[in-house]
Amino acid sequence: MSLQLLCSTVSDGSMKSLNGNQSAARQNRIAFLQRHHINPEDTTLHTLSYGGNNYRRYLTLDSTTKGDGIIRNSTIDADAVVVAEPNHAVLLPLGDCVGAVIHDPTQNILMISHLGRHNLEQYGGTKCIQYLIDQYKVDPSTLIVQLSPAAGGENYPLRAFNDRSMYDVTTEQLTTAGVLTENILTSSTDTTTHSDYYSHSEYLRGNRDKDGRFAIVAVMN
Repeated sequence: MSLQLLCSTVSDGSMKSLNGNQSAARQNRIAFLQRHHINPEDTTLHTLSYGGNNYRRYLTLDSTTKGDGIIRNSTIDADAVVVAEPNHAVLLPLGDCVGAVIHDPTQNILMISHLGRHNLEQYGGTKCIQYLIDQYKVDPSTLIVQLSPAAGGENYPLRAFNDRSMYDVTTEQLTTAGVLTENILTSSTDTTTHSDYYSHSEYLRGNRDKDGRFAIVAVMN
């Protein structure tokens, strides 16, 4: 079974509503999926909230969640989601944080994990892998992990980790859980310096005219 991984850019429009206009963001998601021949009705929007103090919330999706947040209102609130069936796509909007696409090619299990500052400070990179071990008995040494474009350490250092970058901390936490370093593929794109990608932190600094979210989409075919 093959893994398809896509990443939108600013030209595709914001994949998350930031001003209450849910219709525009939903249309952008659907248009992006259709351009890449992914059925919106087979896709789940991965959303998460920052309202509490737990950023290690993990959820296994099933067929009833297909279309959630894409063709109807979103009900997902999780820091990582898991898909264990083919042709079930997941779309995760991002603004600077790391989106980790974690694939077990032996059991055909797919996890999409949101790893931002809040998650990493709670060692989410390790905990999400532990969830796969506990729930699916995966061997972490067989996992293949692809890390999305994200903010680099120069413009977005993590104060809680001695000003290291999100990529460095994410990699360390994943390898602590047993993922092999050579199986972690890191994007070379820094969202704070690359204008093709939205950067929420740069917008807040006044360095970007528009705020928004790009997205990664992953699906096992």
